[in-house]
Order: sequence, then structure tokens, then C-alpha cells
Amino acid sequence: MKLLVTGGAGYVGSVCAAHLLEAGHDVVVLDDLSTGHRDAVPGGARFVEADLAEAAGDLLGEGFDGVLHFAARSLVGESVQKPEIYWQANVVTTLRLLEAIRTHATPRLVFSSTAATYGEPESVPIREDSPTRPTNPYGASKLAIDHMITSYAAAHGLAATSLRYFNVAGAHDRFGERHTVETHLIPIVLQVAAGTRESVQMFGDDWDTPDGTCVRDYIHVDDLADAHLRALDRATPGVHAIYNLGNGHGFSVREVVEACREVTGHPIPAEVAPRRAGDPAVLVASSERARTELGWAPTRTTLADMVGDAWRFTQQRQQS
Repeated sequence: MKLLVTGGAGYVGSVCAAHLLEAGHDVVVLDDLSTGHRDAVPGGARFVEADLAEAAGDLLGEGFDGVLHFAARSLVGESVQKPEIYWQANVVTTLRLLEAIRTHATPRLVFSSTAATYGEPESVPIREDSPTRPTNPYGASKLAIDHMITSYAAAHGLAATSLRYFNVAGAHDRFGERHTVETHLIPIVLQVAAGTRESVQMFGDDWDTPDGTCVRDYIHVDDLADAHLRALDRATPGVHAIYNLGNGHGFSVREVVEACREVTGHPIPAEVAPRRAGDPAVLVASSERARTELGWAPTRTTLADMVGDAWRFTQQRQQS
């Protein structure tokens, strides 16, 4: 298939683009490089550096079999301070993309959604029919896009899938996580091991969890990419399917720090900080629907797998 990957110079987008190329697809990456990296675009992909809202119409006019939409702003704290950026960059831009998809009759869409659409869960593991009550503009913007996609699928026959990720980790060859503003736990801990950060903070050690620190579900980025390929193959015209993607079990902050110590051989100083407002004690996904309907199951499920790949990527970046 000929596929457009928006945000394909970012972390998840670049890994998925690499998997698509390995599977024999014709890939075009569209990215404005506001948060992505030119050298993260996989070799073999055609790269178009442009604003998505401005370029999507002309590009899709070339004729595509599908779009994988990763381009978005994704910092929770920034979304609270500057919500206008998130409504514009995420919602308005995606509406223009959907209009280009409709105009040019592009048949498939896979959307990079998020567990932030659920907010603070009533129960875990979190299922797709759990209440969606996002607690920040970032999650709200992604939920708004999901609603838009549902309406376009019903009205215009679009075959669409939203994949709601939990915590993505790991790396694929030379493609990995390197955000200018890093908010994710594993790369932050690895920055300490790499010597670019002094210590890591654990926000609270008195949560109702086995070791007192928050528990989160982690998914390897290669498993995530596999789900995208399966979603493309199983997309149904007129249907908007939504799937949670996670391991189905969680790891605590202490367990993540200890795994990083074991993988890197670095002591990694860690200090307890006050709880952050709005942090749930446990966030774990139910991915049963993806297992049943997509035939998907994560294969790299241990912290050693995820941290090991992320650490190799970090070391490669330091040596290059």
C-alpha cells in the first residue's frame, strides 16, 4: 500500500514508518520537524517537510491507500498552560486532514490516540468502554479527534482505527525516544545513567500500591508498530474501531528505576518528591479487544526488554 505517515520524524511515527517499509509498503513521511528529527526519517521513505494542515490536501491528491496520523502536540503540562495550542495543533489540524481524506477518498486511517482520554479511571484494568473523562486539554483534544473520526467513518465510509497507547518504551534499531522536553520516566532515568541528569524524582512513596510508588503499564514501541500494521489490514469501511494497547500489567516507579540500574550498571540516585496532583495510583490497560479482533499480543513485555533497547539507543546517540 501507499501510505502517508504524519509525524513520521517523531518517536513512534519513525518506528512505525520503519516497520511499514520492512513490510514492503510505499511510505511518505510528512513532518514539519517542530518536535521531530530529520535523521529519524527511515531510509526508503519519501520525506516531505511541511505543515500538515497546509500540505495534506495536495499530498493526498496524489492517491494514497491510507494515512497513519501521529502528528500532535503531547505535553500534558503545556496543554494546561497553553490549551489554545492543543486545540489548534491537534483538533483543527486533524479536521483539515479528515477533510483532505474525504475529498480524495483515502480509504483508511489509523490514529495515534492515548490513554489520557480516560482521565482518572474508576477501575483497572481500563477497557475501551470505560468512561472517558480527560483531566487535561491534551487528553481532551485526542478524545475530540476520536469523536470526529467516528462521525467521518459513519458519514463517509472511512475505515478508521484509533489506538490508545499507555506508556511507550524501547527503541527499534536507530529509531528511539529523544524529546527536547522529556517527560517520560524511562528516558529520564536513563539520562541519569548517561550523565546528563543528576537524579530522578519519584513523586510519592505512599500510594496504595505494593511498594508505595505509582504503577503504570508499559508497551514496547515495536509491539505498538505491529498493532498499527494489523489495524491497517483489518480496517472496515464505515467503522471506527478503538483499541487500548498495553501489557495488561503494570510496573512501579521503583521497579523501573531498579531495572535501569541493572541494565546500565549505574547506581542512578533516586529521591522521593511530593505527589503530583492528578496522578492516579495505578494505570493499567486491558488489551483484550486488540487481542481478539486484531490478533495482536505484545511480545517484548519485560522491563529488561524495553529498558535494554532504550539504553542501547541512548548509547548509540552518545557515540555518534
